[in-house]
Parts: sequence; C-alpha cells; structure tokens
Amino acid sequence: MLKYIRSERVWLREHPEYDERWLQQQIAEEPSILGLGDVVLLSREVVQPTRGRLDLLLRDPSSNQRYEVEVQLGKTDEAHIIRTIEYWDIERRRYPQYDHAAVIVAEDITSRFLNVIALFNGVIPLIALQVAAMRIGDHISLVFTKVVDQLPLGPVDEDIEAQAPVTRGYWEERSTKDTLAIVDEVLGIIREFEPSFELKYNRHFIGLARGGKPDNFVVFHPRKQWLRMGVAVPQSEETTGALEQAGLKADYDTRWRRYVLNLEAGEARKHHPALKLLLQKAYAEWK
Repeated sequence: MLKYIRSERVWLREHPEYDERWLQQQIAEEPSILGLGDVVLLSREVVQPTRGRLDLLLRDPSSNQRYEVEVQLGKTDEAHIIRTIEYWDIERRRYPQYDHAAVIVAEDITSRFLNVIALFNGVIPLIALQVAAMRIGDHISLVFTKVVDQLPLGPVDEDIEAQAPVTRGYWEERSTKDTLAIVDEVLGIIREFEPSFELKYNRHFIGLARGGKPDNFVVFHPRKQWLRMGVAVPQSEETTGALEQAGLKADYDTRWRRYVLNLEAGEARKHHPALKLLLQKAYAEWK
C-alpha cells in the first residue's frame, strides 16, 4: 500500500544549517542535478582578478562548453546578475578556446529580474535556474527549474552576418599570417581528395566553397597563436579513439555536431595521415 509523505518548502536563506556553502557542495558533488546535461566540476571558488570568487566552474565533457555558475539564496538582485556576467566575461577572455555560458542559480527569480535577464539573452549566453529545497520526511530534496535558457543559435550556414565576405587581409590582421598558413596546409590536405575546394573568407569564420557556393564541412577560426578547426563528423568511439591514438586533442561540440581541434604551427604536417582520414570522413558524411 502506498503511503503519502507530505513535502514542505524550505527556504535556505532562512535556514541555520542549509546555507549557500551547503548548496554549492550539493551541486559540486553531483553537477548533473542542475539539468545542464552530464556536466562535471572543474573547480570551486575560482579566484577572479576583481578579488571575487566564481562559485562553480563546470564543463560538458562531450562538447566545448563551460558553465560559469553563481549561486544565491533568496531573491536575485542587481549585484548577483552583474557578478555572474562579470565572471562569465573574465573566464571567456581567459579561455577563448571554449564556449562559455553564464548560469544564475537562486531560490526566487522575480518577474522583474526575469525581464532584465531576458534582455541579456541573445547577446550574453545566460541561463537562470530557480532552486527549491523540499523537505520530505527527514530528507531534503533539491529541485532546479530552468526559467531562462540560453538562446539557441542557428546553423552557421544560415547566419547572414557571419557569412558577410571579407578579404584574407582581414584575417591576417585579426589572427596572423602564420596561423593562416595552417589553414592553407589543411586546405592542401582537402585538395588531395577534392581539388575543387577553395577558401571562403567570412566575417566570423573561414569556410570552404566549391564553384563559389559555401560547402562548410570544415570551418576555421584562426587565433593569434593557433588555429581552431571544426570538422563535421558524427561523434563516435571509433573517431575519438583514432584521434587520441594519433596524438590529436579534440573536443566534441554537440551543438554544432563537430569535432573541434586546436592546431599549432607544424601540427598539420605532423598529423597529416590522421587529419586526412578525418577530413575525408567529414566530406563523405557531408555529401
């Protein structure tokens, strides 16, 4: 026979034992309770240049995504929102090779601040989670509800602004000639199995084209000291294992469904066989 157990909302802000540090600890021990996927804890109390501390830094191992998480008991306030965005901005500048999202966790996200948070979304990747602590018998259960989600981005091929044409000189100023030389080396590998491809210089990325039409099974994001390259291949243990065996470090971006590799000078030549196999696989899948 089923027995009904009454549940009761517990406001952590007013509780003498279950304080903010306790809530942080629960999230740190099991980050997946936030509902952000199978994320893992990278660090707690991350010291910031502003002398503050980021509560939690999380990462999705299956993608290139990091989450900067700030926890607050009670209602959201201006300082909490500003601090969350500030820490997100510091981390994304510190580690530009990753995608970053700011996460606000609070017991009560009021309609006023919900409207303010929503204004940022689309410009700043921001997620707002409302947490409720429920007493069930002798136990406390935490329930996280996503009240503002990160605005989903459209495919790169549909982004008109991103595909605004620019010159090679634009990218030489934004990155370096040495980094563009890595792009040229990768293009040379692609031309070994399909000679008709050429580079297409866009405002936010360098893509590929055939006959003047975009064909982006590979996209390039040149940086000052390395090349970030996204290769459109479905994630699999076979592909991941082959890359690891070849000594290539790669993350998988589930949002764009691409393997993301960071290549420095000389690595395209060094890993030529493994890169060619990966690029051929992407080309076949893309077709």
